[in-house]
Amino acid sequence: MAKHRIYTTSFASVYPHYINKAEKKDRTKKEVDEIICWMTGYNEGELESQLEKKTDFETFFSEAPQLNPSRHLIKGVICGVRVEDIEEPTMQEIRYLDKMIDELAKGKKMEKILRK
Repeated sequence: MAKHRIYTTSFASVYPHYINKAEKKDRTKKEVDEIICWMTGYNEGELESQLEKKTDFETFFSEAPQLNPSRHLIKGVICGVRVEDIEEPTMQEIRYLDKMIDELAKGKKMEKILRK
């Protein structure tokens, strides 16, 4: 079976959409970066490096320094699918991130988004 197209899509090509979605709802790039770094363990410099290299989603998550164990607390529906029910690990990571960005855009407090 062929890989889903999102796996080979560069993270850098989707990143501006995350920023745009947040900023439309008066949230900030800094908050988006905080979510991404919380989830993946990248620091800001490492995140910037991944963006400059135009790393694809599959590599972005496979090279993540430390995927946050609390990300499994993320529940809910994104694109009509429950994130906790997604069986393919890379797709689940992508959807966890999508869900967190949605929560940011919906005005949730960062403490809740970061499962503190």
